[in-house]
Order: sequence, then structure tokens, then C-alpha cells
Amino acid sequence: MTKIALITGANKGIGYEIARLLAGRGVTAIVAARDEERGRAAAGRLGLPFVRLDVTDEASVAAAAKWVEAEYGRLDILVNNAGISGGMTALQPSALTAAQVREVYETNVFGVVTVTNAMLPLLRESASGRIVNLSSELGSLGMALDPASPFRPFNHLPYNSSKTALNMITLCYAKELEDTPIKVNAVSPGYCATDLNENMGLRTPEQGAAVAVRLATIGADGPTGAYVDDAGVIAW
Repeated sequence: MTKIALITGANKGIGYEIARLLAGRGVTAIVAARDEERGRAAAGRLGLPFVRLDVTDEASVAAAAKWVEAEYGRLDILVNNAGISGGMTALQPSALTAAQVREVYETNVFGVVTVTNAMLPLLRESASGRIVNLSSELGSLGMALDPASPFRPFNHLPYNSSKTALNMITLCYAKELEDTPIKVNAVSPGYCATDLNENMGLRTPEQGAAVAVRLATIGADGPTGAYVDDAGVIAW
């Protein structure tokens, strides 16, 4: 039976590559995006279905879940890829406003909860549901505190803390679902050249997508509640 996946923010960048790579494995990868024109264009290039989904709009998310249910009756893979950086501002935390932080959290944190809760009934219909959350090494408390870590100098409060929160969200869902076939993991794609960083990253979106695809397609013996990148486990 063909697996059904939904990838948020899949009209470009890492999300697009995740959809493409999953499709290459025979998965029906639904391209979900808030911009209908760009989303449909991306899905058309890939020969994949499209659904409009804005992670910050509960009505949009609910409508997307109803569409998936009507079309497929279940969901096997959910990839929470959509995210924003908040500009990766050089401002110190004390120079930021709560509104600037809240804007990033609406997508990176609350959006993930909204989408996951909406899609969870469909994932429960799968024999092997998988949830993959796109995190970052910048969300690692261990790396932020390590004087030798290359990530320590990047003190971007909105983005970094949103990914730390996402890591705990991953653990909370993994614990709730530990007695089910559903596995929930966080992955870091690494520093990829995307619009998020004005294409300054050192890795390609395809390289970044690989770890998400791997965790999206793990078998029953695979991990749950893990935080990993290409090299293995990342320090929380």
C-alpha cells in the first residue's frame, strides 16, 4: 500500500526536497504550503498533490486535515517543516521585543502543535505513523553552552529558543504516543542554503532533506523521541 505523507512549507527549499525524495521512494507526498500559487506550481513540477495549509491559521489547518481524510482516509507521515527565522537578527536578546519573539513562535512552535493535533487522528489510522519535526543545532542547549561549539556565538533568541521548544514538543508527543506505532523525532538538516538564511548555507536543501526522509521512513525498530542529524544523535 502506498504511503501518504504531508510536508508543510513544501513549496521550496528543504521541504520541497523532502517531498521530492519521498516521492522517489514511492510515497504520495502532499505538498502543503500557505501560498496557493507557489504551492500548486511546486506540486506540479513534482507531479504531486497539493493542499493549501497555513500553519498559523487553525481554520486552514483543519480544512487541510479534512481534505486529507476525504482523499486518503489516513496519513502515514507528517513532516513539520514550515519555519521562519525572524530575520536571524544580530540584536541582543535585551534589544528584542516580545512581539518579535511571538511572531517566530507562531510558526515554529504553535504551528507545529496545531498541525500535529489536526493530523494525529489520521496518523492513528496508519499502521506505522511517523512524525518528523525540523529542528536545528541552534536549539541545542548543550551546544549553546559549550565554549568549543561552533554554534555558541549565534545568540538568536527567537529562532534558537523556538527550536529548543520544538525539541521538547517532540519529546512530549513521543511520550504520549510511545504505546502506539507512531514514532516522533526531531531532526536537524544542518546549515543549508535556503531563503531562511538568504541562501548563505553551506549545504544543499537536498542534503538537508536526507535526514528527515530517513526518519520519516524508519522501521518499527527505529527510534522515537530522538534529536538527530546526519552524524547521529545531537546533545539536547
